[in-house]
Amino acid sequence: MKAGVIGATGYAGIELVRILLGHPEVEKIFTGSVNFEGKNLTDVYPALIGRYRNKTDGLLLTPEEVAERSDIVFTALPHGIAEKYADYCVKNGKKLIDLSADFRFGTDEETFKKWYKEDWKFPEVHKESVYGLPEMNREEIKNARIIGNPGCYVTSATLALLPALKAGIIDTSAVIVDSKSGVTGSGRTPTDTNNFSSCGESLSAYKIGSHRHKPEIERNCSFAANKEVNIIFTPHLVPMSRGIVSTVYANFTVPASERIALQAKTAGIGAADVVRNMYRDFFAKEPFVRILPPGTDPQSKNVRFTNFCDIQVYTVNDSKMLEIISTLDNMVKGASGQAVQNMNLMFGFEETSGIDFIPYSF
Repeated sequence: MKAGVIGATGYAGIELVRILLGHPEVEKIFTGSVNFEGKNLTDVYPALIGRYRNKTDGLLLTPEEVAERSDIVFTALPHGIAEKYADYCVKNGKKLIDLSADFRFGTDEETFKKWYKEDWKFPEVHKESVYGLPEMNREEIKNARIIGNPGCYVTSATLALLPALKAGIIDTSAVIVDSKSGVTGSGRTPTDTNNFSSCGESLSAYKIGSHRHKPEIERNCSFAANKEVNIIFTPHLVPMSRGIVSTVYANFTVPASERIALQAKTAGIGAADVVRNMYRDFFAKEPFVRILPPGTDPQSKNVRFTNFCDIQVYTVNDSKMLEIISTLDNMVKGASGQAVQNMNLMFGFEETSGIDFIPYSF
């Protein structure tokens, strides 16, 4: 198959190129860039010199040329741009996976407009879109033509909460999501926030109560719980290139707390072990979610350059509260790796094909 990447010179775009170069089912890769059109990828990323493997010549084409030549198009662009390429793909029998927010809200234009301050220009194409979190929507993704790839913070928070919400064991009136991300999460364009002198040797919270991933997290969680879930989301920027660690706090419901305590006493194990076993059962068939054994705390370095999400659960506050820590690579499972996972499902490939990377922790 032939794959195209529009926005190939951004962080998510170049990560897509890196992954697709090693994908056994991808024959050709076409790359496009608005800012570097006519140049070669190696002019922007010299690390790719000699690594094209005959899949691409590295020439940066126009977005229209990329869409025309590809069977599937990945759009790694700022929000509000991918719609027209999605419309083209639908009309021409192609598929598209968008890594921006344009297709993350289904047909809910009101929420998108509230948080992203733009109207949809091609509202009909949104009816074709499917939310691309495989652990939630695997069967729908298989038949989709347009995928809205989830946000990176959203993926870590949603995977952390899914089993607890599905089981109905936590109070949904106030769930705290405290997340920390590497600097690549803010994109390749230099800003006062992500330049070295601002973020080096420093940790800072930002967009408190107003981050655009909050409504997406709430939407996922409310869908899983089948009722409204209120999320208190605080993102932080940490001085590392990639990675996300989310620490999630929620009170157990009283019946759940009593039931877990009884199960723990009967089995002769701790309350956290009861919840951990539930999580392990829930994700048993998921190739990229790892529930860590007791005593092993999640570390971002253990998932760097992989599509894994590592999760650990704890019971705190006299076992009245559930604490979950979730970590992933924001550029892989949080963006480009998950996009390729979705591509695999859409085309009937092995789900792990091209993204079954072996972790290393140094």
